[in-house]
Amino acid sequence: MKQLTFIFALILGVVFSTVANKPGKEKEVKIKTSAVCEMCKERIEKNLTLSKGINEAILNLDDKIVTVKYNPSKTNEAAIRKVITDTGYDADNLQCNQTAHDKLPECCQKGNESHAH
Repeated sequence: MKQLTFIFALILGVVFSTVANKPGKEKEVKIKTSAVCEMCKERIEKNLTLSKGINEAILNLDDKIVTVKYNPSKTNEAAIRKVITDTGYDADNLQCNQTAHDKLPECCQKGNESHAH
């Protein structure tokens, strides 16, 4: 019986240490975008959260900053910015992918800031 208890305790210890020492603890990054409306917000958040390693993306339209929580063992800040630029928006100092930008609804393109959806 003592041996069974010891084995159970050992297995439990291994399981808990594996969970506690998860590689790639969650990180957070804030990125300035060129988003202008709710449609932009939905598009950026959706594309980010569908990307590998991204746990959460919330865009604040007041300051145009998207806060992204991600697993650094699965993605990185450069990849996150690339998702945003490939969606058609600027990401910090990186210019948007022009082809993707041109496919956005006209109201979501840069320079069209006087509207609300």
